[in-house]
Amino acid sequence: MAGERLLPVLPVLEPLFPARALRRGSVVSVAGSTSLALSVLAAASAQGSWCAGVGLPSLGLAAAAELGVALERFPLVPSPGRASGAGGWGWVVAALIDAFDVVLARPPAHLKGPDARRLTARARERGAVLVLSGAGWPEPAEVQLTVASAVWEGVGQGHGRLRGRRVEVAAGGRGAAARERRLSLWLPHPDGGIREVVDERRAHARRVVS
Repeated sequence: MAGERLLPVLPVLEPLFPARALRRGSVVSVAGSTSLALSVLAAASAQGSWCAGVGLPSLGLAAAAELGVALERFPLVPSPGRASGAGGWGWVVAALIDAFDVVLARPPAHLKGPDARRLTARARERGAVLVLSGAGWPEPAEVQLTVASAVWEGVGQGHGRLRGRRVEVAAGGRGAAARERRLSLWLPHPDGGIREVVDERRAHARRVVS
């Protein structure tokens, strides 16, 4: 059934995806924010999907948990293929695609096109979602998310405490995802997690009308 081919995303991220969800067998690239990449898999993880992380040795597990990632179903392989280069990385990612619903991976430098195409085909065959964090993927992803701008709140004239970060996310891709979509997000929100940046004037107008 069609629903079985989809995995949920957080409601705040739904406008960035043509199906308002992750399509099994697809590749999603995320540039500019590891937190955004974690957010992409957070809803699927929270609802029972097994996810894995590859090539992200500095990944903050506390931040992942705050976004909704179930750490008990999120094993990490911090530095795969360190000795064998991109080939070792590809072998590890392929093995995880066979076993997990969503694989979050940071591609190594100089990854070759044929290697990327083999992993894309494997994800499609197995019905897994491959989420790529950072640059280095030589093939166009089905959905491409890019942090176009980011501004931290809470910093004064050289002093202050960082409270939250507002980001502008641009979404594009192939096929149904080709039309650009943009979304302003708090990532993180001053109270933690991820939320849409609400235009206070529009919010006030809605309250007056209601």
